[in-house]
Amino acid sequence: MAFTLACHIILVPLGVSWAFMALIANYRGLKGDRDALLLAERWSKYMAVTFAVGAVSGTVLTFEFGLLWPKFMGQWGAAFGVPFAFEGIFFFLEAIFISIYIYGWRRLKPWAHFWTGVPIVLTGVLGAASVVAANAWMNAPSGFTLDAQGQITAVDPVSVIFNKAMPLQALHMIVAAYVVGGFLIASIYAMGLLRGRRDRYHRLGFLIPFTVAIVFAPIQMIVGDQLARWVYNNQPEKFAAIELVPTTSSDVPETLLGHLNSDGSVTGGFPIPGFASWLSDPQTGTATVVQGLDSVPADQAPTIHEVNIVHLAWDVMVGLGTLFALLSVWFALSWLFRRDMPRSRWFLRIAAAAGVLSVVTMEAGWIVTEVGRQPWIVYNLMTVTDAATENAGVWVTFLVVAAVYAVVGATTILVLRLMSRRFRVAGGDDENVAYGPRPTPAVARRDGEP
Repeated sequence: MAFTLACHIILVPLGVSWAFMALIANYRGLKGDRDALLLAERWSKYMAVTFAVGAVSGTVLTFEFGLLWPKFMGQWGAAFGVPFAFEGIFFFLEAIFISIYIYGWRRLKPWAHFWTGVPIVLTGVLGAASVVAANAWMNAPSGFTLDAQGQITAVDPVSVIFNKAMPLQALHMIVAAYVVGGFLIASIYAMGLLRGRRDRYHRLGFLIPFTVAIVFAPIQMIVGDQLARWVYNNQPEKFAAIELVPTTSSDVPETLLGHLNSDGSVTGGFPIPGFASWLSDPQTGTATVVQGLDSVPADQAPTIHEVNIVHLAWDVMVGLGTLFALLSVWFALSWLFRRDMPRSRWFLRIAAAAGVLSVVTMEAGWIVTEVGRQPWIVYNLMTVTDAATENAGVWVTFLVVAAVYAVVGATTILVLRLMSRRFRVAGGDDENVAYGPRPTPAVARRDGEP
């Protein structure tokens, strides 16, 4: 499950945010910018490929709920499945409008075609919110009634979807999708600029997604801070793992890196005195008491190994998120004073690296969410051990899935690179073939034929 989710989630930001960036380019194109219009058309074709692959990898995940977590689905499926019902509706609507948008190039009137892209943006956001609502429900289960045997007898769909964890978690993921999607797409054009492709097409291909990413990056810092406070108030053992807090105390330092030992001591890292307490509640500052891992029984707290994983993932997520915020400031200052993007090659190198680093940041965030909730799969109601399958053949299916994903991933990259080469060879010529332009074969003519 961890492997397939880690692979699938790479495509999620593109499915959520790419249509928005394509519409920005499309809008500029309708105002007379030919390069932007060409960019929008090509992006829609790339988008179709990543959407199709994301649909396949997401379908595998849905099967895994039943195969890997039969006890979990057997007891909680009636509530847990509610958000996925809505996600299915949004997914099919998104697929329909992506098809219309791609088919509509040169077939619909310009503004009519533009508006067919708006539902893609909306359904992408709503679909992501629905999936995250299911995960948020696992952190804050609500909206159900249990009988004496612990089985669900009634479900309130509204309370299931809009559980206490959902608003901040969904917003955190949607903003992350725009940050990651923007940096991923911009990184491709940053590499092109570094290789000397300094034409307006590549410059625009970089500026549109990069601007989207740097606008959302500082917003993500604010949303993440609020979500961390929610965890502090509602999941104290997860917060203790994030901050490496073995015992309940005040004036808790913010430890950068470092690790927890089996005897409860923390070694290594760089502690910032009192900062974790202050971040938890700025009103009380360093006097804020942070519950430690000792505040819950050992069988209800993450293991030492899990604590160290969560803390490292948290440091990676916050550290790289801070880097993206600083990159946003660099770009904003350059644009404010020179009306131009930074001219340093180091800026382009960092922007190119930001694509991969943003994916790493997102993966680290999901590690914090999932591993930090251990040992619970449904917080305070069901443990992972009680929820998982007892089938010993899991390793066999894992190896098969890993091999299939490796082939699908390599094929996806190959197809996208092939499309890119064909588009680059065609230059600004009209394109009517979904996978890019192909050379027109020479046709022999008889004398007198036009």
